Amino acid sequence: MLAYIIRRVFQSFIVLLVVGLVAFSMFRFVGDPIDNMLGQERTQEDIERLRATLGLDQPFPVQYAKFLANAAQGNFGVSYRQGRPVATIIAERAPATLELALVSGTLALVVGIGLGVFTAIRRNGVASNVIMTTSLIGVSLPTFLIGILLIYIFSVSLGWLPSFGRGETTQIGGWSTGFLTASGLKALILPSITLGLYQMTLIMRLVRSEMLEVLRQDYIRFARARGLRERSVNFRHALKNTMVPVITVVGLQLGAIIAFAIITETVFQWPGVGLLFINAIQFVDIPVMAAYLMLISVMFVAINLIVDLLYFAIDPRLRIDGRHA
Repeated sequence: MLAYIIRRVFQSFIVLLVVGLVAFSMFRFVGDPIDNMLGQERTQEDIERLRATLGLDQPFPVQYAKFLANAAQGNFGVSYRQGRPVATIIAERAPATLELALVSGTLALVVGIGLGVFTAIRRNGVASNVIMTTSLIGVSLPTFLIGILLIYIFSVSLGWLPSFGRGETTQIGGWSTGFLTASGLKALILPSITLGLYQMTLIMRLVRSEMLEVLRQDYIRFARARGLRERSVNFRHALKNTMVPVITVVGLQLGAIIAFAIITETVFQWPGVGLLFINAIQFVDIPVMAAYLMLISVMFVAINLIVDLLYFAIDPRLRIDGRHA
C-alpha cells in the first residue's frame, strides 16, 4: 500500500513537470506581453529594460526552472496586467469558483446518482423513459448554449434570477462567500445548473448502465432467492458494486467542473479564476495563465490519486499488493 502511494506520487510529480513544460512552452506563441504593457511611445531602451525586469531576456530553460522553483513555494510571479502577485489575485478569485464548483458538483453527484439508480430500477417505467429522453439535452447541447437559454428564460423573460455577477457577498476572514446573502444564493442558481448539467447527465447514464449490468449478475439473483427485500438488494448489494467503476469517472468529472468552469464564468461574468484566465489570455498575462494551468494540473492529479485510493475502501478485491506492477 505504501509503496503504491509513493509510486503514484512520483508519477504525479513527473506529470506535473511535463504539463508545466508544455504550458510554459505554449505561452511563447500567444504573443508578446511587452506590447500590452508599454504604450505607443515606447523606445527600444524601454522594451529592453522591461524585458530584463520581467526576466524575459533570459534563456527559456532558465525561465522555466525559475518558474518551477517559485511555484513550489507558492510564488507564481507578478501579473503583467495588474502588477500584483498572481497568488494574491488567484486567492481573491478562488472562493467564487470553488463555491460554484461545490454547488454544481453536489447537484451533479446527488441528482445524477439518484436518477441513475431510479431509472435502472424502474427501467421500463414511463418516468424513466421521460428522464432518459430529457437527459439527452444535457449531453447534446453545449454549455454556453444552455447558459444562454437559461438566461433568456429565467432572467430576460421571467425576471426571476440575475443574469450575471455573483450578487452580494459576505467576508468571513479571508474568504468571500455568497452563501449567506439572498442575492448571492439567487446568483448561484443559473451558473451552477449550467455547469453541472452535463456532469449530472453523464453520471446518471453511467450509473444506470452499470447498475443494470450488476442487477443481471448471479449473486443478485441468489440474494433475491434468499428472500432479501428488494430495497436491500438494490441499495446494499447492487449499488455498492455499481459505484466501483463509476468512481473514476465521477472523480474526474468533479475535477472537470473546476477546470471547465471557464465557459460558464464567461457566459455569466462570474468573477472566478476561469474568467481571470480568459482575461489573461487577451492581455498575454503569462504568469496568470501558467499559474492557472499548474493549479488545474495539481487538482486533477490529486483527484486521480484520491480516486485510486478510494478503490480500497469500496472493493477490497481491487487492493494492490506489493506484487502488482
